[in-house]
Amino acid sequence: MTNQSRRLTRTVQALGWVSLLTDFASKMVYPLTPFFLTSMLGAPVWTVGLIEGIAESTASILKLYSGWLSDWAGRRKPFALAGYSLGALSKLGLALSGTWGHVLGARLFDRIGKGLRAAPRDVLIVENCTAAQRGQAFGLHHSLETVGEVLGPLVGFVFLQHSVGNYRGVFAIAFFPALLGVLILLTQVKEQRPQTRKARPQFTLRGLSPTYRQYLLAVTLFSLGNSSDVFLLLRAQELSFTGSTLLLLYAAFNLVAVGLGLIAGRLSDQIGRRPLLVSGYLVFAITYLGFAQAETPAIIWLLFMLYGLYGTLTRGVQKAFVADLVHPNRRGAETGTFHMVVGLSALPASLIAGWLYATVSTAAPFYVSSVAAVIATLLLMRMHLPSLESGNRE
Repeated sequence: MTNQSRRLTRTVQALGWVSLLTDFASKMVYPLTPFFLTSMLGAPVWTVGLIEGIAESTASILKLYSGWLSDWAGRRKPFALAGYSLGALSKLGLALSGTWGHVLGARLFDRIGKGLRAAPRDVLIVENCTAAQRGQAFGLHHSLETVGEVLGPLVGFVFLQHSVGNYRGVFAIAFFPALLGVLILLTQVKEQRPQTRKARPQFTLRGLSPTYRQYLLAVTLFSLGNSSDVFLLLRAQELSFTGSTLLLLYAAFNLVAVGLGLIAGRLSDQIGRRPLLVSGYLVFAITYLGFAQAETPAIIWLLFMLYGLYGTLTRGVQKAFVADLVHPNRRGAETGTFHMVVGLSALPASLIAGWLYATVSTAAPFYVSSVAAVIATLLLMRMHLPSLESGNRE
């Protein structure tokens, strides 16, 4: 592949920077949320799963509608812009929260933004690169996201070293990089307005290809076992990690993926998406098995590094795989279907994990997740992919 063919458009690169700044802000906030809820606001552990499950499920429904509406309107950028703007404002909402109900409201605000932007943004990326560049484009996007996911917790950690226990201050500071991301999206991301298409929304799987339905089945099963990352943070908190060290831990695990996301994306363009996804699911299964049995802080550090490897192998690659499998004329709606099934799985996944964590044992939800990942891996391996392994449908 020549250097010219590898060059990505300015719009794809700008979207990567938007995600970097957005995740910079989000990951300053996210690792502190369960600690803020349980230790500062005195909320019970079950509210953590409830908040995350409701928030993610709300986002998932909007992801379907935003994808369909972007097909109908023939525009992606307005939906992305609205979504990123709401995400920025949610940081101020968290800073003002006084009860767990307020935190739920702020998280809903953030996830509504996620629901509005996710599918249209992914389609913007697809529409601004060639089919042979999809893995590379999503790999770059994931790598830049991960840079933000490293820098955000580090900045939060440094702030808390100078202002111990000032979690609200961290939440307020996070608003500013998120706002900068919105401004970059507004000024640097361009799209050509195609002819408006009167598409019908895809509320069922009947309009999807058989291969895509098989893929969604495997992803759904995996997602039912993939509860919110807050349970990983609670497990670390159980083994003596404090609010500031949780930020440092979260930064370290994301550091694993900083340089590897683009490599994984390019590799998936060459050898296919499935081998990387299968590897990632297996790494996830091993990691969660380790969390179930962890007894020392040192093991937690190692497991978070391994969890970063799982993210590297799957996050960008699975989106590129979706782009390969969806119908070109229904990209927004069918991409939204993917986001919807993943998001709808978040509510039962987090509620089940919260119940197991609180009533059975702290290890139980991690064993369940590990088993679900292994079964999902077997489903992926059995998928029939005629002429799709190379990642080029069109």
